[in-house]
Amino acid sequence: MGRRNNLDICSDILRTARGGANKTRIVYQANLNFKIVEEYLLRLIHRGLLRPSDNIFITTPEGVDFIEQYSALLRANGYDHTP
Repeated sequence: MGRRNNLDICSDILRTARGGANKTRIVYQANLNFKIVEEYLLRLIHRGLLRPSDNIFITTPEGVDFIEQYSALLRANGYDHTP
């Protein structure tokens, strides 16, 4: 697989946080650094796809919809992005 785009990275973060995850877990699971992950977390929270709770981030129902729709779009175009 080549370089990931912003949507791939958002999807990876939301998948990781689906059951709740701290920032360190997101960094390692999504293969990002702490500076980059902070920007994405803020973006996803602002759009209502991720919700912070203490030091844990949880994917919202809208975030789950995003994951499902993005995965379906990739599959429809011949890509498989399932972990």
